Amino acid sequence: MSEQTNRLRILLAEDEEAMRTYLARALDSAGYEVVSVDRGTAAVPLLTEQHFDLLLSDIVMPEMDGIELAQKCAELSPRTKVMFITGFAAVTLKASREAPAAKVLSKPFHLKDLVLEVERVFAGEAAASL
Repeated sequence: MSEQTNRLRILLAEDEEAMRTYLARALDSAGYEVVSVDRGTAAVPLLTEQHFDLLLSDIVMPEMDGIELAQKCAELSPRTKVMFITGFAAVTLKASREAPAAKVLSKPFHLKDLVLEVERVFAGEAAASL
């Protein structure tokens, strides 16, 4: 049995290339399968075509912000969990109001904190299904 088939899938939407590469590499090293895009509008068709366990999205992005993307994700793939990353405290408050089920991780953060938060999202799901 291949371990590849059991890997949790994360759709990463981050417009900053260096951050996107950094996050994708860290999550891949932690055992997740990561598909990354540079904007929310690029994530939408993937949400309709593929299954993702988690949408990890920057909030402030061109064309479609992370909150709009999370709302679209809720329509297209309601079982996909959502987690936001942002460097803007005021945006964190807006995200908490408009997407209350989503976890918000503020930049700067350490990669191990990101991985721990992602693990917590999935651990909560596992506990809920027991």
